[in-house]
Amino acid sequence: MVVWIGIDDTDSKKGGCTTYVAYRLIDRLLDEGYSLIGFPRLVRLNPNIPWKTRGNGAVSFRIGRGKGKSITVGERDGREFPSFGYADNDVDLEHVKEIIEEILEEEAHLSDEATNPGYVITKEKPERELYERCVKSVVSLEDVLRVLRRIGAVYRGYKNGRGIIGATSAISWEPLDRTFEVITYRRKEMWGRKREVDERSVIEMDRSIRSTFDNYDYETKRILITPNSPCPVLFGIRGDDPFDLLRAKDMISSEDYAGWLLFETNQATDDHLERKKISDIKPYESVIVKGLVDRDPFVIEGGHVIFRIRDDTSSIDCTAYEPTKSFRNIVRKLRRGDVVEVYGGVRSEPFTINIEKIRIERLARLVVKVENPVCERCKIHMKSIGKGKGYRGRRCGAVKGEEDARYEELERGIRIGFYEVPPSARRHLSKPLKRLNVPP
Repeated sequence: MVVWIGIDDTDSKKGGCTTYVAYRLIDRLLDEGYSLIGFPRLVRLNPNIPWKTRGNGAVSFRIGRGKGKSITVGERDGREFPSFGYADNDVDLEHVKEIIEEILEEEAHLSDEATNPGYVITKEKPERELYERCVKSVVSLEDVLRVLRRIGAVYRGYKNGRGIIGATSAISWEPLDRTFEVITYRRKEMWGRKREVDERSVIEMDRSIRSTFDNYDYETKRILITPNSPCPVLFGIRGDDPFDLLRAKDMISSEDYAGWLLFETNQATDDHLERKKISDIKPYESVIVKGLVDRDPFVIEGGHVIFRIRDDTSSIDCTAYEPTKSFRNIVRKLRRGDVVEVYGGVRSEPFTINIEKIRIERLARLVVKVENPVCERCKIHMKSIGKGKGYRGRRCGAVKGEEDARYEELERGIRIGFYEVPPSARRHLSKPLKRLNVPP
């Protein structure tokens, strides 16, 4: 028998990490004679939820009594974490429940008012539809509790219990696309101190292990594998091949760390996005919407660039925020009449799409008048009568139409195709163009 365990909402903006709780818990369960089955999972949920803590990531994993061959998916102080393909024998649910509560109450930031942990233990896996709702919209706790009661799950929520939602969703995820992340954990005495990770080794790894992504931002010269919070994570490397990630990990020159864990994830999959007509868009969703640019881009205070698109149902603003850096230069070149497909999260206030990437489908032809027509009689340039009314000879009074002026087509400076925000501004779930197999 295999048992699923899901955990969420144990961290806070001041520290902590739900993946670290899973790391501690797996270590303890192995001590108790249980086995890890398959890869542990890191599942990112709706990135637009206003009450999320940091990355809005939940974790889940399976345990049993492993049989057959195993692979190593983690390590703590030299002891390997084996993972098996299948298991037999029963799991003592009450014993597992006690261990989860002990580790969770030790590691969760329960004093933070925004931290509301929850865990789920279940033999039956909830349907994937629940994950779909949790990654794309807002789901109520009561809806999730109905699912858990129906499948006979063991669960507990702390404080308002919101973490139960993510814990259940992380179990219900059934990958249609997936990536991996190897996460290293600092020694406890180093928590809160400046992370020691050599920049040159990150760049060398990024250029050598091509199946990895979002390791380094060459525009801002910023390491992206290290978090900004005082959490237990030293660095995390993401990629498509789990075994390449283990090679990548060993290429990083850094402070000594206590251990590591390899997660299967929904990161960089665009699972959060849903194609919508503009009139159907709601706050806190993530959408793909196609439209005609009907208001030229303009810049507001803070350096954010805004333009508006419309379809046959309505119109909506789209915003490239300042952290997207040079991506804003692409957005500034859009003009009325262009046809674009915008990918991004929907903010409530202001009601706008926060752009993650954009596909330019058609560029409007823009022409500019460079010369008034020359009068054959007067031998000089004619004078405009008024906008759209044509031209008149300055001496003889002869008239010509607007079409007689000389025009030139403007060079747009952008091309049809995809454009994306830089890695430093990319959300966990947003699929980079590298994974879409299209040129940046």
